[in-house]
Amino acid sequence: MDIAGTLGPAGIIPVIVIEDAAQAVPLARALVAGGLPVLEVTFRTRAAAAAISAIRHEVPEATVGAGTVLTVDQLYSAKKAGAAFCVAPGFDPAIMEEASSALMPFCPGVATASELSQALSAGAKTVKFFPAEAAGGVKMIKNLLGAFRFTGVRFMPTGGVNLANVEQYLAVPEVVACGGTWIVPKDALAAGDFAAIEKLAADAAALVRRIRS
Repeated sequence: MDIAGTLGPAGIIPVIVIEDAAQAVPLARALVAGGLPVLEVTFRTRAAAAAISAIRHEVPEATVGAGTVLTVDQLYSAKKAGAAFCVAPGFDPAIMEEASSALMPFCPGVATASELSQALSAGAKTVKFFPAEAAGGVKMIKNLLGAFRFTGVRFMPTGGVNLANVEQYLAVPEVVACGGTWIVPKDALAAGDFAAIEKLAADAAALVRRIRS
């Protein structure tokens, strides 16, 4: 199952690290209010599954997925929590196979032509380009498209993408969306400054509308 239809309308996907599941609902509400309703909660903390579950049940306007999915156990934990999709930083054929069996829309990560080729052979249609800036940025994506354009591959660049360079990524037609780690700053989340986060989300959503109008 491809996730381009879920990610595409949002354009920018907030990539969230939540240490305390109690922050999940007010954070999701702030992001939705700002105009970014598709969220990625990363499995970098023990609170991830509980945060996904809370958002899923209490913020129905949000579409919440799981990021940094590195194991089959995390895949099924995300599914049990109600995640709408999963994203990985790398390509693991075993996890892709399990995601297919579980009917979980899955976006594997790639950084090279070899990884992209393997991901496409395993059935991926949309891939996470990670770490985007360190792996060559927009130039690398365009180089990859020189060989892979007619496969229909779509990219979600993440890692080093920010408000200063996101427009360059979104200008590439094959970029379905970008992962935005800057939208939820650690200090703002720790302070419970959801108004500041909503403003960052609103600025990002306005940029997407301007680019894609």
